[in-house]
Amino acid sequence: MKNKCDLVYSDIFSLENLYSAWSEFLVGKSSKPDVEEFSIHLIDNIVSLGEKLTDKTYLHGDYKSFFINDPKRRHIHKASVQDRLLHHAVYRKLYPHFDKIFIHDSYSCRLGKGVYKAIDRFDTFARKVGQNHTKTCWVLKCDIRKFFDSIDHEVLMAILSVHISDKDILWLLQNIIDSYHGERRREAGLPLGNLTSQLFGNVYMNIFDQWVKHVLKQKYYIRYADDFVFLSQDKNELHSLIQPISHFLCDRLHLELHPSKVTLESVFSGVDFLGWVRFPHHTILRRKTKERMFRKFVDNPKDEVFISYLGLLSHGDTYNVEQELRNMHWLLSEA
Repeated sequence: MKNKCDLVYSDIFSLENLYSAWSEFLVGKSSKPDVEEFSIHLIDNIVSLGEKLTDKTYLHGDYKSFFINDPKRRHIHKASVQDRLLHHAVYRKLYPHFDKIFIHDSYSCRLGKGVYKAIDRFDTFARKVGQNHTKTCWVLKCDIRKFFDSIDHEVLMAILSVHISDKDILWLLQNIIDSYHGERRREAGLPLGNLTSQLFGNVYMNIFDQWVKHVLKQKYYIRYADDFVFLSQDKNELHSLIQPISHFLCDRLHLELHPSKVTLESVFSGVDFLGWVRFPHHTILRRKTKERMFRKFVDNPKDEVFISYLGLLSHGDTYNVEQELRNMHWLLSEA
């Protein structure tokens, strides 16, 4: 198979890879108490991890769980520093292989992609389909119910096995995947706190992406994590896709479309996509996105946060929102 990964197990547990993974993991975390504690005996800890991986006595540990509201309530599971270091070591070796086989229009957690590249692509597609907004462009927007909590371990391992020949790498991936069990089914779920979960989620959904492109033959399709859209001038064609999409996700990947988040709208009426509402000639910030931004800024009114939010607002028609933010920044800085 031309898409087979040529990695061997030792590529992951080599000291060179573990030290490089540590440097990447450390960014933004060096002052965390658990990271500082691990750093005190860094060389011993990395060598110890390497030895456990070498003789295959490594066993992924338990998770600490907590909730965040961003804006909806999310259950986060945090692994130990040793386990998160391993996640980085695995990710940095596997990502380059899998990134090459993903479709162009998959935008979540990929280098050179991201939310705003996905939004720009949406605008490009809307102009093409709507012939520079002289025709009606319809958008079918879908969302998967509890995506990460529903990823089936057996199905995921079967997909990974198609690409990876090394049995020891598969043993390690099984170790990581089976370290967590979702709230819906014991044999399913990936923790939101793991770096590897982002990669595994894309690997899982790539099965759907390839089916969309090669079986449904949909040209104007964009996916960001578990949010995806189809664009067409033909409203009936898009409506006819809903049932086969639902069946494929259920039968092949054991996933379920979120019934209240499947919508069919025209760009003229405004399409809510990735935090922004897109119209033919302007873009406005979703109300909930604006509220979350201001709430977070009140909690952390630093200059660098202010600048980052100005950068976010530059992607749409947000003059009034920007003035509100500037006023709030001035008031908080004077307080």
